[in-house]
Amino acid sequence: MTVSTPVNPPVHAWAAWSPCDPGCVTHAADRIPATRTLRRSAAFGRALVGALARGERIAEPETLRSHAAGLLTALGIRLEVAGDTALSAPGATGTLVVANHISWLDIVALLAVEPVVMLAKREVGGWPVVGPLAKRAGTMFIDRASLRQLPDTVREMSALLRDGRSVVVFPQGITWCAGTGGRFRRATFQAAIDAGAPVRPVALEYLQHGAPTTVAAFVGEDDFGSSLRRVLRADGLTIRVRNHRPLPSVPGRDDRRTLAARAQATVCGARLPLHG
Repeated sequence: MTVSTPVNPPVHAWAAWSPCDPGCVTHAADRIPATRTLRRSAAFGRALVGALARGERIAEPETLRSHAAGLLTALGIRLEVAGDTALSAPGATGTLVVANHISWLDIVALLAVEPVVMLAKREVGGWPVVGPLAKRAGTMFIDRASLRQLPDTVREMSALLRDGRSVVVFPQGITWCAGTGGRFRRATFQAAIDAGAPVRPVALEYLQHGAPTTVAAFVGEDDFGSSLRRVLRADGLTIRVRNHRPLPSVPGRDDRRTLAARAQATVCGARLPLHG
């Protein structure tokens, strides 16, 4: 797998950074014929128009789940869920769901498992396909370049968790071609501690005919159109969502550093990272 230094290194030392670029992205199986690609493209277009036509109703949980699953089906993607079938853990509060980050498809796959509030970088709102759906689904957007915004975001997340709403975050802060690189940023874990909410580690994996693949990765200077074309041509693509047991967060006992480390070990520890 090719790794090259990105053209634009991080502006700040604390900024999330990944060495992955489009050179990391490869098919692990033969591409499907052009005729099947065209049929998928048409089905995906119909599914997307159907989802957007729901307007504000797309935020209704079952409606959102159904349309997210329909988008995956249109793309020929199989969704597998291992462990608990829900992202949220039982209890009086919501659950902070923390997942590794590989692709724009991560958001679609998790919404197909359980519609929950997403915390996403501001740029996601401008993406085709995912952006409009994310906005209508009530996604919280954050400017990764602004540290000043973090405390308010953490307080808002904590309030949602206290109210029984679950929130998904991608604590790596940036996509990696296989999702196992980088370290989990700690700030969002404070919301779970403040709310006394559990943390659900979720591991996302992409497979083609059972073999690990980077074909769906959306990394570096990649553009959405190129990523979508690769996915449309990918044969036997499966997204596996592995829901691990929740980690309790106890105010006064846990801190965000240890909680982030435990979550990262759970999500990434079973698989060797492709990058350090």
